[in-house]
Amino acid sequence: MQVMRGWATRYAPWVGLVSILGTAQDALAGDYEGSPQVAEFVGEMTRDYGFAGEQLMGVFREAERKQSILDAISKPAERVKQWNEYRPMFITDARIARGVDFWRQHEAVLARAEQEYGVPAQVIVSIIGVETFFGRNTGNYRVIDALSTLGFDYPPRAEFFRKELREFLLLAREEQVDPLTLKGSYAGAMGLPQFMPSSFRAYAVDFDGDGHINIWNNPDDAIGSVASYFKRHGWVAGEPVVSRADVRGEQVDEGLTTGIEPVKTVGELRALGWSSHDALRDDMPVTAFRLEGDNGPEYWMGLKNFYAITRYNRSVMYAMAVHQLSEQLVQARGVK
Repeated sequence: MQVMRGWATRYAPWVGLVSILGTAQDALAGDYEGSPQVAEFVGEMTRDYGFAGEQLMGVFREAERKQSILDAISKPAERVKQWNEYRPMFITDARIARGVDFWRQHEAVLARAEQEYGVPAQVIVSIIGVETFFGRNTGNYRVIDALSTLGFDYPPRAEFFRKELREFLLLAREEQVDPLTLKGSYAGAMGLPQFMPSSFRAYAVDFDGDGHINIWNNPDDAIGSVASYFKRHGWVAGEPVVSRADVRGEQVDEGLTTGIEPVKTVGELRALGWSSHDALRDDMPVTAFRLEGDNGPEYWMGLKNFYAITRYNRSVMYAMAVHQLSEQLVQARGVK
């Protein structure tokens, strides 16, 4: 993330209240010219957060509505892949090799993150690998364009994306960067770990101590921020992630979890025909799920750390991909 001195002259001062609602028509000259939604949003930002309205209007004058973003978010969902189709998308020789290189290159920082947050280095590396292939695919849309397009032109989730737009402008002010320069995914996810702006402000950390949080091209901050995220979402150091299960009987499917939240205990699952490969407490709540593997159905119990991974992306298969990639990284690197 480049600190833009030009930002200080083009749009500073951030603070200072001005009345903009009456001059919105004249202030905007781009894709959002005359937009009542934008005028209202800028008014809220000046009133509630002390932004300088005229300067903020300057940002939106240069923001662009992207039809490609609306097309991407509106396209019909693809057929849900089975695990034996999903897994090979993320657990590949190339991703494992690049992950081992990334781990070796940033070994000291990863070790420090593991020490401070209790999150294993291989899990941090795996998240960055699954999200962006270690920085190869971080997104080419300007974040201001993505969040403006979705916040003002995508009614189904406009409220959510306007909230993220607010968080984005706040983080740009806090980090003293030009919001017109930062890039991310079509949905506004940013940097190596693909944090949304609200996650950035809540969990990202300045792990190299240079006074700025840069998850775009500073791996130290990205590593520390992923570890911080997991710690804050309940990761327990030294605990396992999943346990394989054997099943039998006619009540097995009654034990399957609907959604992500762990609602049944190990003991309750045992009564329905589930038996864990590991010694787990009967009162332990778990997420019980079935995956279609290459050799048929696989039954698993997701533990507390598994649930922590799903807080990053609410998908059982995503969490399993992260977990199994992390195991492959350990094996490939030769770390016991």
